[in-house]
Amino acid sequence: MNRTTLSALLSVIAAPCIAAVAEPAGISPNLRPAAEEQAAFVLNAQGVQVYACRPRANDPNAYGWSFVAPEATLAEGGATVGRHFAGPTWESSSDRSSVKGAVRERQDGGAGNIPWLLLGATSTATEGRFAAITSIQRVATKGGVEPTAPCDASKVGEEMRVPYTADYYFYKRK
Repeated sequence: MNRTTLSALLSVIAAPCIAAVAEPAGISPNLRPAAEEQAAFVLNAQGVQVYACRPRANDPNAYGWSFVAPEATLAEGGATVGRHFAGPTWESSSDRSSVKGAVRERQDGGAGNIPWLLLGATSTATEGRFAAITSIQRVATKGGVEPTAPCDASKVGEEMRVPYTADYYFYKRK
């Protein structure tokens, strides 16, 4: 093998490995991010959706479960890499960068599952894992729906924690 061939081979081997992230299956067109965005990475969330029993805004004599916040760990390749909490916010364990989301679109998640979402994203960091994130998709949800347990005046203020899992796709500009 000549020096040029060996040098070319070593540069390929030493190059950082960048894996393409495939688009999630089953999403509707309105859940797709803008054409100028591309998937940067995917994290799996496992945790709970927290609901509180509260009086209804339009009728103080009626009660219902109100969504409070998610509480979940974020994993990649089986290792915990962050957390997901109120805001909604996603935060990296290693560099403490974070991103907040605001719902832009929804898609039914199926019976017993919270909806799939497309969220606009605002990164709170200039460096780190969540820097420059522009959109987030929540897909492949399991569980997390509003409790079916009774909510009445005697339970006002009580919280229910409903288990859920989801995949979160994080997008950046191309």
